[in-house]
Amino acid sequence: MTDTDMAVRETTGSPKGPETSDARRRRSLPWWAVPAVVLVVALSLPFSTLHVPGLFEGALNSPSTLHLLALCLVFGGLATSYDLLYGRVGLLSFGHALYFACGAYVAALLMSILELPLLWAAVISVTGGTLLALLLGAVSLRVNGIALAMVTLAFAEAGSILISRDPGRWTGGEEGRSLNTEAVPDAFVGVVNTVNLYWVAVGYLVVVLGVVWWLCASPVGRVWQGIRANEQRVAVLGINPYPYKLVAFTVGGGLASLGGVAYLLVNGGVTPGITTAEFTLTLLVMVALGGAGTRWGPLLGAALYTYAEHRLLQSGGAFDALPAWIGAPLSQPLFILGTLFVLMVFFFPGGLVALPGRIRAAVRDRRTERTRKADHA
Repeated sequence: MTDTDMAVRETTGSPKGPETSDARRRRSLPWWAVPAVVLVVALSLPFSTLHVPGLFEGALNSPSTLHLLALCLVFGGLATSYDLLYGRVGLLSFGHALYFACGAYVAALLMSILELPLLWAAVISVTGGTLLALLLGAVSLRVNGIALAMVTLAFAEAGSILISRDPGRWTGGEEGRSLNTEAVPDAFVGVVNTVNLYWVAVGYLVVVLGVVWWLCASPVGRVWQGIRANEQRVAVLGINPYPYKLVAFTVGGGLASLGGVAYLLVNGGVTPGITTAEFTLTLLVMVALGGAGTRWGPLLGAALYTYAEHRLLQSGGAFDALPAWIGAPLSQPLFILGTLFVLMVFFFPGGLVALPGRIRAAVRDRRTERTRKADHA
């Protein structure tokens, strides 16, 4: 065990010794079993003609359903990249949308103006987004807490204003920019190829989960755990937190940029809505809804949020018959989602991934209480 691992274990109070080994031996399934099952299910959906009434309009392999699932997967990967900062290291950034927008807009501009093929446009845009995250992270991470949030918010707002003002008529302003289909292979163009766009979303999610899980299981991830628990104590133990935080900031920005390219393909274009600080706040809601700092929480939260927002937008006219004082707010998806999020945080802290454990604990406590009453009787 390295000195870094020993220092972080001391900082976080991680258990060590035979107790941890025994707990691992008691696991009936290997670590890769659940990811393998999830991947098999995701890969099988385009071949399924199953109808799920009430959840999807058509069959699972219909273009509309696959497009919605692809968006859920893209935002799931994006939320996971944001959780690398917020949930794993404890960095509250309000500028993560900037790197997502950088990947989407730069790729769209390179394919439209320079007529570069998709592969080269993706490589350049992801590289640019990663370097941008490295540069801005080197400046922003000089401060912590609310100051960090305000600095990243300032950078994000500057980028959002720049895109909205449309200098040189490159970004398209409020109208956004559509995908140049001539620079994209025919396999990714048109409704008939929605299944291929779904594969793009699956591939992006696999890359993000693989990178995040691998880093979090490495010595770097153990230092991140220590920084989140007590950054000052990590520094006292002789570890400089700054480069480790910068690594997380840069990797998260690079993964977000890659997500921007995937979103550009799946959505067929890009609009300024993904450049705002409100969009980063949406990512924060997704992560908190699913469970920050957990393996599956950000993905579950993002998928649920994206699906709910899509369905609520479709059912907006269902509240027209209600009185205006209640029908007006209910017709706004953000009002309903915000209310549900507040209730979720208040009644089920820890997010969706913690819900099964809380239910099991409640059932166990009830059984214990019944047993105690029976013994007294």
